[in-house]
Amino acid sequence: MTEHPELARAAADAAERGLSVEFVARTGEGPPADGMLSGVPIAKTIVVQRREEFVFVIAPLAAQFSWPKLRALLGVNKLSLPDADGAFDATGYPRGAITPLGAHTPWPVILDASLAGQRIALGTGAHGFGAIVDADALARAYDAEFAELSATAK
Repeated sequence: MTEHPELARAAADAAERGLSVEFVARTGEGPPADGMLSGVPIAKTIVVQRREEFVFVIAPLAAQFSWPKLRALLGVNKLSLPDADGAFDATGYPRGAITPLGAHTPWPVILDASLAGQRIALGTGAHGFGAIVDADALARAYDAEFAELSATAK
């Protein structure tokens, strides 16, 4: 991990929070066609701007989350996605590798309710690697909440 300081930062943060993480090297470019990493579903982490702060939203890789549901949950009328530089400044990680693990600022975390009770693969802060975690343990470690964010669920 020493050649990837992002992994070391993510691992240190997880350890400090008592979160068990398995780091796995990925092969190929982009997400796997089956949406799995080492037999575990991949969850994407999106950093969303709410006023002057950011929020990590974690959802299944192929899922579309509902902006109206997210705005209602956060109690705001407007949310935005920062550009690549803004996302990096907010998290310390590049797009495509964003994760709450070891992020520069411990922004609030919201997980889609469909992830509850599952092992999931997250970004690690470094391209080419995934972090396999228990979603419930992740929620406890980051004082996160599960919320119904699916665009299709009512």
